[in-house]
Amino acid sequence: MASLEKNNNYHNDNAENSNLNLNKTPLLKLERVGKDFYGNRVLNDISFEIRSGEIIGLVGENGAGKSTLLNILFGMPVINSTGGYDGKIFLDGKQINFTKPEQALAAGIGMVHQEFSLIPGFTATENILLNREILNPSLLNYVFSERIATLDYNAMKQRSRNAIHKLGVNINPDMLIKEMPVGYKQFIEIAREIDREKTRLLFLDEPTAVLAESEAEILLNALQKLANSGISIVFISHRLDEVKDLCSRIIVLRDGKLISDAPAFKYSTREIASLMVGRKNYDDFNDFAITEQNFLDDNQELQQAKPKKTKNALKVEHLWVNMPGENVTDVSFEVKRGEIFGIGGLAGHGKIGIANGIMGLYPAGGKVKVLGRRLNLNKPKAALNRKMAFVSEDRRGLGLLLDEPLYWNIAFTAMQTQGKFLLGIPYIFQIRNEHAMKKTAEYFVEALNIKCTGVNQKAGELSGGNQQKICLARAFVLEPEILLICEPTRGIDIGAKNLVLDTLLEYNRQHGTTIIITSSELEELRSICNRVAIVNSGRIAGILPAASPAEEFGILMTGQRSDLNILDMEE
Repeated sequence: MASLEKNNNYHNDNAENSNLNLNKTPLLKLERVGKDFYGNRVLNDISFEIRSGEIIGLVGENGAGKSTLLNILFGMPVINSTGGYDGKIFLDGKQINFTKPEQALAAGIGMVHQEFSLIPGFTATENILLNREILNPSLLNYVFSERIATLDYNAMKQRSRNAIHKLGVNINPDMLIKEMPVGYKQFIEIAREIDREKTRLLFLDEPTAVLAESEAEILLNALQKLANSGISIVFISHRLDEVKDLCSRIIVLRDGKLISDAPAFKYSTREIASLMVGRKNYDDFNDFAITEQNFLDDNQELQQAKPKKTKNALKVEHLWVNMPGENVTDVSFEVKRGEIFGIGGLAGHGKIGIANGIMGLYPAGGKVKVLGRRLNLNKPKAALNRKMAFVSEDRRGLGLLLDEPLYWNIAFTAMQTQGKFLLGIPYIFQIRNEHAMKKTAEYFVEALNIKCTGVNQKAGELSGGNQQKICLARAFVLEPEILLICEPTRGIDIGAKNLVLDTLLEYNRQHGTTIIITSSELEELRSICNRVAIVNSGRIAGILPAASPAEEFGILMTGQRSDLNILDMEE
């Protein structure tokens, strides 16, 4: 990234600091840490050290054990309730064994989970200072109790503003969480942790997964400043270029084992990926560092599934959507049958709102035609009845039944809306065909390489990437004619990312399914779509063939019109 060109100096400075601290006690030390869940070994013999002010990259495929390791270090209850862990952990040379997060927080350890843990109805300030509120001084407080004290909201707002400012972003501290785009929520999560006075070690699990590239650059620069101030950071990300740019050392996990612990400069991005997946040649995977030539090759491949240019699968006219943080003001576009159509743009400009509005999840207006017939907006069942399927960007909030088994998650929507997996007489007496449900789930677990103990495992126990695959499987079971997907590869490792995109492409070719993909990853859209629309300020700034130069898409993201702008497919 352009703003991180100085990282070679940063790495050198870090190396010098490490040399100066070689004789000092490491801030954190792990000795042969291991963990199993219900007989399934997920971590085995993990040992490494972290020193003050050091940024460590922790990488591995989904299911490699990264999140479990952080859960151990942060004292998450799921670890203690399932038998604890093996090995020893030392903080400042003293052995620790946290059994709840409060102990980790008291010791100066903060953690930002991959899934948000914010209160939607609270403001940014209230979330950042939750349980650490500033009270107005009063004699009554001392005589009676702090329970009758009032909040010094002005002081709280100034403190939250300072924490947000450290991250280099401009977010109104009075803004409600439920009105924020996902990128803002991520910054608030991190601001809450760095506001704690004692924080000296910060765990970040996929902090840039929901951020646009420009936002990610801002965050990475802020993390460097935090490290320079003495805060140590463990940075988990599937964006390997970011890991290599930001981190001084990279630890690679594979199948619960530590494969490598070495300085970042020792390996190229491809070599890191090869260590992650256990293959000598990374060419089997798409790292999305797309050159003009291989990009053209991708588009030639897409021509095998040419859209039917004379017929529309979806026609959108003057659509508006009232989705907090992703409002759509006036959007019009057409998608041809069999086309893979991309929607991109910066966070907060409305790209996420389009699919959510079409599917009836937020108040919407305008005109939407599905296969030539008007769609009744604001009714999700109407869209499902028209052979449409949706994979939400919010997989935990809207996408999954976390406490239900995988086979239920995969089959439930098809059972409810299409009557699949039911035996008996419709509307009179029907029972679930659990055998068929499990057989279908087993097929998709194998086809999408979902890492789990079996189809009876609860969805909430899977890693984020594997949860995303469950959402895709459920959509495929519906056999949709139109499939809308928001952020399909968010939080998914490079190998799984390639598998998911290849699966979508193959599904399009085999079934002629029209697929509309909304993503913050422009190169991801360019690698699989026929055309890509860029949304700016709630409107379509332009629609370009996917093979158009990247700078043309960049022009559209700024709100300017590109000379290559093509709103309809060429005949």
